[in-house]
Amino acid sequence: MTAASEQIIDLYERRAHEWVGDRSRQKVFIEKAWLDRFCALIKPGGTVLDLGCGPGKPMAAYLLAKGFDVCGVDSSPTMISLARANFSERQWIIADMRTLALRRDFDGVMAWDSFFHLNHTSQRKMFPIFGAHARLGAPLLFTSGPHCGESIGSFRSEPLYHASLAPEEYRSLLGANGFSVIEAKTEDMDCAGHSVWLARRDEDE
Repeated sequence: MTAASEQIIDLYERRAHEWVGDRSRQKVFIEKAWLDRFCALIKPGGTVLDLGCGPGKPMAAYLLAKGFDVCGVDSSPTMISLARANFSERQWIIADMRTLALRRDFDGVMAWDSFFHLNHTSQRKMFPIFGAHARLGAPLLFTSGPHCGESIGSFRSEPLYHASLAPEEYRSLLGANGFSVIEAKTEDMDCAGHSVWLARRDEDE
């Protein structure tokens, strides 16, 4: 499991174009309902940090179309180069979310289908990073697994690592880092079985 968790960055870099091709062929935008809930909590024209942004499509593209200013972060140089080609006027940063320190905060923070590739220790360490980049009142949207554990999926016959903490621990980590849970749904069948968390940075700190 440890080896597989450390191979995620290399896997997405080597397979970036194949991932983009597969994603572009998906005709149903399953994330829309959750993105709409997230967007409803951000002021018009607000800034959004997209952690694990990939090529900027479809998630960042949807946010940009709604008038938000997106800053994307991804550890894959190829993914970032594709995002820059898609939306050259936006900021796209090659960086590992586990060590991110942009020294600026945002009106919304998102880690969709990226955070859950981190191992348990790295996931726990992400919550102060979320907090450091979220303005007071900013929503946080991320996906996890349904329960505590690790699993190995596959992409193009290569092992694809996923991990999750227990829901109770996510709630504790969110609270300890200044977030309140707005909505959490385990294995949302309206979103292809994703387990989704929508929280908000407390405004009374």
